[in-house]
Amino acid sequence: MPTIEPANGVEPELSAMMDAVFADYRRSYSSSSGFDADLWAALDRLGLVRLTGPETSGGSGASWFEAAELLTAAVRHGVRVPLAEHDLLACAVLDDAGLDADDGLVRTLGFLDGNGEASGVPWTTAADRIVLISQSDTSCFVSDLDPSTVEVVNGANIIGEPRATIRVADEILSRTTASASAVEKARLKYAMIRAIQVCAALECAVESAIEHTTTRIQFGKPLARMQVVQSLIADAAAETALARTATESALQVAVASSWFDERLPFLVAVARSCVGHAASIVVRNSHQVHGAIGTTREHRLHEYTRAALAWRGEGGSVRYWDQQVGRYASQAGPAMLWPLIAG
Repeated sequence: MPTIEPANGVEPELSAMMDAVFADYRRSYSSSSGFDADLWAALDRLGLVRLTGPETSGGSGASWFEAAELLTAAVRHGVRVPLAEHDLLACAVLDDAGLDADDGLVRTLGFLDGNGEASGVPWTTAADRIVLISQSDTSCFVSDLDPSTVEVVNGANIIGEPRATIRVADEILSRTTASASAVEKARLKYAMIRAIQVCAALECAVESAIEHTTTRIQFGKPLARMQVVQSLIADAAAETALARTATESALQVAVASSWFDERLPFLVAVARSCVGHAASIVVRNSHQVHGAIGTTREHRLHEYTRAALAWRGEGGSVRYWDQQVGRYASQAGPAMLWPLIAG
């Protein structure tokens, strides 16, 4: 019998290994959203910390498909670690700029504005180095900095993940030149990471809703037998499927083009728009069918729904991505709109 290759190219054995690693960790999970150095070390030994990094610089040489599988497994088990921020963002930017990222240090990435400030920088409390991208009217630069050399105002998102505001004096920036396309690629990657994570959280919320309504007996029959409950779950599942399809479509084009396809900004905007609107419906419907139990500390539903709401606003609000979709569609015009959508 011929071997059937997985649709996204990810080997089932690798997916199973990722799932098992996080499942084992989850059994002893303390529910803290802080950085776990022991887990990070274990992931590093397995080659998962620099999963997509080139083998010549200590990475595993995997693709974004494997990275998406890893992020999804982490979300599924409620494990918070800066895998995406380190591998897919900070180290990838250093690789593109020809800078060394093979030193075993934990990194994160921020985008500086014209006032030397970067907001919402993730996982600064865990980072040994902070990679900052700065731009002027004519140039783009990358700096790999020690956190002690910048002003860091620590904060957190609604699920407790570290998010900080960073202020940096212009004179300490190392200013390694980066191309404008590389910076645009980093922004698209950040938007895509959050889309992947939100999709995973929404899928877990829908699965929880299905499990709850098929086992919960009310008025002598399972909740799932009630038409209004079926409608709520069907709507949530449909929105989740749409979000996943839009995200995977954008990711397929990104990987095939090494993130340089001219349609990619539009496709990422569509994915983020779909993901953002899906989150509203899935969060509402899944909590409605769970009732009060879904908000309790003991139940895991809120881990997924709160995470989805936290991540969907990072890298741009739902309104921002809706506007981007409209802008790209208007620019394409009637003659080029379908090629923009379908390729």
